[in-house]
Amino acid sequence: MSIVKEKKLEVINAHKKHDTDTGSPEVQVAILSERINNLTEHFKKHKKDFHSRRGLLMLVNKRRNLLAYVKSVDNKRYQDLIKKLGLRK
Repeated sequence: MSIVKEKKLEVINAHKKHDTDTGSPEVQVAILSERINNLTEHFKKHKKDFHSRRGLLMLVNKRRNLLAYVKSVDNKRYQDLIKKLGLRK
């Protein structure tokens, strides 16, 4: 249910700010979003997997906190990030 190494590197390369950027909030939110999407697909098949559902809720809360941080620091970065990831409608 976690993402494979190649997919993670692809997500990092798509959202990094500079060459050695692996831990900026934008990259972290993108990785969490990928993991959340994978878990949502998993739950379509395994409806009663409640232990993984708890992990999903923790990931969603972590992503929400990181997004709140980005929004408090720079609203433009926040708007660009949610548009790029397609989080809000």
